[in-house]
Amino acid sequence: MNTLTNSTDTSAGSKSSGTGSQYESEDTAAHRAMALLAQHRVITTPHLHRMLGPKKPRTWTSETLSALRSDKLISYAVLARTHGMRLWFLTPRGAQVATLWPELRGRSVVPPGNATEASLRAPHTMAGVRAHLAFLDDARSRGDEYGALDWVPEIAQRLPDTGGEDRLIADAVMHYTASSPRRLQFRAFVEIDRATMSSERLASKLISYARFHDYTPQPVGRRGLVGDQAAMLAWQRFYPRFPRILFILTGGSARTLQQRTEDLRAMATEHPLVATLAAKVPLGAAMLEDLEEHGPSAPVWTPLSGPAERRSWMDL
Repeated sequence: MNTLTNSTDTSAGSKSSGTGSQYESEDTAAHRAMALLAQHRVITTPHLHRMLGPKKPRTWTSETLSALRSDKLISYAVLARTHGMRLWFLTPRGAQVATLWPELRGRSVVPPGNATEASLRAPHTMAGVRAHLAFLDDARSRGDEYGALDWVPEIAQRLPDTGGEDRLIADAVMHYTASSPRRLQFRAFVEIDRATMSSERLASKLISYARFHDYTPQPVGRRGLVGDQAAMLAWQRFYPRFPRILFILTGGSARTLQQRTEDLRAMATEHPLVATLAAKVPLGAAMLEDLEEHGPSAPVWTPLSGPAERRSWMDL
């Protein structure tokens, strides 16, 4: 069985073109499923279905995954306390197949080594997938441009060598284009907080973002070549504008998550580097459950600087 090249439409109505067999221009469901697993590492069956074909029957997604598993391109772990819910991930063979695909260019495809490793990754990864799906569902209802691969997890950036952490690893970078009331492109660094670290450590991530915002790499090489390129701010090599920063909180009571939001606001006010960042870059925090219930474009985001009145993430 060759899952990746089989067309999703096997009806006899397909015709040959003058240059040979005519294949569908769109990627197959199998291709898209593998691309999503390569990008997100682990995804449950229901979450994959919502990304791949929410209007199709569940059996369509299950059959796609079963065929990929038969070809030893993907495997799964069974999540505890979920009545047998499967958590899918690429096999080494599947990763080798997907690693050179155009939509994954520049991304290292590193699948979990086995089912145990996949299960250990699940809690944090699934919180991120839930947040991504909230944006995806909202974009579909609004008619905005935001696809299943527009949430890119675990993006690392170098920081200046001034002590402390030497890298900033965002939980995700999101690329989103709003269609109305006018066309606007948004990028956002996303931090997923499950209340597993101290509130102080969470808030200190804003310092790392502030350091990255101001980081200009030291010139190296011959004058007029590498040196001139390095004179720009580090983030300008990747983004036309510095992405807004969104903290998505879950894993605690409403009071606990509100206190963590207040600590983020305090950091944005009291730390000089972060205060400078907050004057230039939109910063906000919201509870994951609010995103899922009301949608990210609803007024569920608390700005981390200025008035604390909640608003849409696009209006921070």
